[in-house]
Order: sequence, then C-alpha cells, then structure tokens
Amino acid sequence: MSGLLIAAPASGSGKTTVTLGLARALADAGLRLVSGKAGPDYIDPAFHAAASGNPCFNYDPWAMRPDLVRANAAHQAGGGDFLLVEAMMGLFDGAADGTGAPADLAATLDLPVVLVIDCSRMSQSVAALARGYRDHRGDVHVAGVILNKVGSARHEAMLRAALETAGIAIFGVLRSDPALALPERHLGLVQAGEHEALEAFITHAAGVVARDCDLDRLAALAAGHAASPPPSAVLHLPPLGQRIAIAEDRAFAFTYQHLLLGWRMAGASLSFFSPLADEAPAADADAVYLPGGYPELHAGTLAVAGRFRQGMLEAARRGARIYGECGGYMTLGEGLVDAAGVRHAMLGLLPLVTSFAERRRHLGYRRVTPLAGSGFAAPMTAHEFHYSTLVHEGEAERLFAVTDAVGEDLGMAGLRRDAVSGSYMHLIDLAPEAA
Repeated sequence: MSGLLIAAPASGSGKTTVTLGLARALADAGLRLVSGKAGPDYIDPAFHAAASGNPCFNYDPWAMRPDLVRANAAHQAGGGDFLLVEAMMGLFDGAADGTGAPADLAATLDLPVVLVIDCSRMSQSVAALARGYRDHRGDVHVAGVILNKVGSARHEAMLRAALETAGIAIFGVLRSDPALALPERHLGLVQAGEHEALEAFITHAAGVVARDCDLDRLAALAAGHAASPPPSAVLHLPPLGQRIAIAEDRAFAFTYQHLLLGWRMAGASLSFFSPLADEAPAADADAVYLPGGYPELHAGTLAVAGRFRQGMLEAARRGARIYGECGGYMTLGEGLVDAAGVRHAMLGLLPLVTSFAERRRHLGYRRVTPLAGSGFAAPMTAHEFHYSTLVHEGEAERLFAVTDAVGEDLGMAGLRRDAVSGSYMHLIDLAPEAA
C-alpha cells in the first residue's frame, strides 16, 4: 500500500483543493487511487469520491481504535495501490483532550506527510514554520511542502530560497487562483451534489496540480512508506438489523463508509431509498437508518412526502428498529422549524421539535453509554455537530448517557419510544474498553 497524508498548519490553507487535484491527477496518470479523510467530516469525502472515482473512508484518530484504522486502511487499499488521506484542521490539532490529531493518524498508518502552506501573507517566515512542523514530533515524518497561494515569480523565489536553506523539500508551488475556491456552508463546504460545476472544478484543480507539482516525486514518496500489518480481525459497530434500509439523498448524506462496511461484514444486507424523491424504505426491512444531513434545507419537501411518511409509519407499526441521528433524529420528531421561523411537520415518531430559527452551535467528540432498553449493547464514540436547538422534548425514554472528550458529564441525550430511537450523536466506533 502506497500512501500520503496531505496536511496543513491550519484550516483554510487549501489542503482540500490540493487533495482533490492530486487525486484526479494521479488517477489520470494511471495509479489506482483510493482516498480517506481524517476526522469526523462527512462533506469532504463526497468530493474525494468524485475526484478519485472510489468511495472515501473516514479515519478518525480520536474516535476510532487504532486497529480499526489499520483494518479499514488495509481493506480500502486492497482496491488500489495508493491511499491518499486528507487531514483535518492543523497537523497537530486534536480534540479537547489533546489527542486525535492528524499527526496521530500519520503515526498509526506510518504515512509520510506533505504540508500545504498558505503563503499569501508570508515570505521567508515559511522556513521557520515548515521546520517547526517537521521537527515537532519524532514519530511523524513531514517529508516536505506544497506552497499554495503564491503571488508571483519573485514571491516564489523568496520562498524557495528560504526553504532550500532550511533543507525543506518542495513538492509543488501553486499560484493564487480564484477558480480554486469551493463554496462553504455552516458545516463546512457545500455538499458535492450541490456543486453545479464540480467536475469542471476538479478537472481544473487536477490540471493545476499536474502542472505545478512533482507527481513522480510524490508517488515515490508514497511508495516508500512501510505500513504496519493490519490486525487479523477487528470488531465493528454491530448492524441495526439484518435487512437495513438507509435514507440516502441530499437531505440524508452523512453516512460513514466504515459503518456500512462493518454492517456488511456482519452479514447484513443494505438497501437505500430517497425521502426527497418520496421513496419509502424497503417493505421487508427489519431496520431503518436515517443518517444526518441537511433536512432543514428540504423540510418543506419532506413534510409533504406521503410515501416516505407512510413507509416509515408502517415500519414502526411492524416493529422494525428505526434509528435516526442528527438530521435523521430531527426528522423523526414532530416538527422542524426552519431558519425563517416556519414550522414543518415531520414524522411524529418521537416527541421532539427542533429549530434553526435561533442557531446555536453544538460541537465536539462524545463518549456515549447506552441506557437500558436502547438496543445498543456497548459504550461507543461519537461526534456532535449541529446548529439546531431543542424547542420541545416530550415523554419518552432516554437513549444515551454522554460525556465529552475530556470526560465532562453532559447528561443524557436522545429519545426512544419502543423500537424507534434517535439522538444528535453521529456514532463512529466501539469505545476501546468495549472492543
């Protein structure tokens, strides 16, 4: 398995654009390429898949056990000879407890790191920055840099001279280019499916990267790393049922590929349906999963999706296990108030009303302990990120006891009525003590 981690000193440095361009350029050069995203991000992986032509896996150094990270990498790279992983935030930025940085992922997978640096507001100082990142941890190999947002030939010459004196390898120099900016929304980038000119964007990024980066040196760097052997068998989160119907469209797009892989490995069969297209879950499904996404942007459509509503009510009546997380949780409730203050009727399977009229950010890693009757058997890791607020919670059983990344008690979260349950938590892995 060849591999690289594309990282940066901070968010906004351009590592997503560089990764997309590099993925397409390497694929165009004939390499079989698969990609990964560090951390809990749902949005970037869809862009990766569009660039590489293959599903993108999340690799979360805080929420995933190292053995699961290695096993997923071995499984994913079995379909290709180059694993290209994009970091989140800065290379050494982790959770509130100080762990789970992209650097930890690089160490776990023995991936060399290429640092993307936004040079738009610096010149010779780039050497001090790059040298500091290179020397900060002995177990992390920062192999060199790609200079981004370089203003001119003179600017490039100043940067090169400083880095060459410091002994820092330069794998590419990208000039400032407004066409390499991606639109953003409050959870990050606008979803790949909503980018009207995504293919043209990726093609342009690939052309720039192929022209201005040394693809041969990057491929040789990736081929030179020695991955740790994967474990022979690793437990995954158990499936919700044996025949799982999964909502999948622009309103419900936040699904982890490693979660689906684990369910399939456990023998579950998966089917997919689109609530926005007014599709119902499979009639023989013994479990229905409503993942997160942006239901608030499509609340009016969901409110009048009669076949979707009827199918969900029928699934609940026959006792199918129904689980919704974040956006799916809001959809299971009685109503969703959009940003304009308009309330839309949701499924009414849980006594819950949520609102975007007054936004409040909830963000962070979580450890969740299932409560009695929840249907979940063991403690798990999770991530919470949403701007909606709770307007009303009625009588129902609670689902999880929750702590944050530093162990602070956050109380109980989620609701359950019979076989229907949900919470704001995006479940990621079994907690280490449960595996």
